Amino acid sequence: MTRIRRGYIARRRRTKIRLFASSFRGAHSRLTRTITQQKIRALVSAHRDRDRQKRNFRRLWITRINAVIRERGVSYSYSRLIHDLYKRQVLLNRKILAQIAILNKNCLYMISNEIIK
Repeated sequence: MTRIRRGYIARRRRTKIRLFASSFRGAHSRLTRTITQQKIRALVSAHRDRDRQKRNFRRLWITRINAVIRERGVSYSYSRLIHDLYKRQVLLNRKILAQIAILNKNCLYMISNEIIK
């Protein structure tokens, strides 16, 4: 009986997985079973850390705004600034406020003074 060559579908699937894991170290890029496990793990981590990254950046922006605002006066704080912004209906998000705080402190002071009045 002659030898029958297998189909190409399984091989194509494995090579696609191997391309995904080509940058992994050791057996994680060589053995098919560990490659599939590491692929699942990598995708789970990526999905989880997308939300975590948003959280971390928001915390960073809040910290930067608060640090600059508190330099000006001890009585004024981040929470008061955000409250006053909402009261005056000024549409500046935390990312933009943090950039203003870093690049141009005087501009942030002018905004806070206008809001207080």
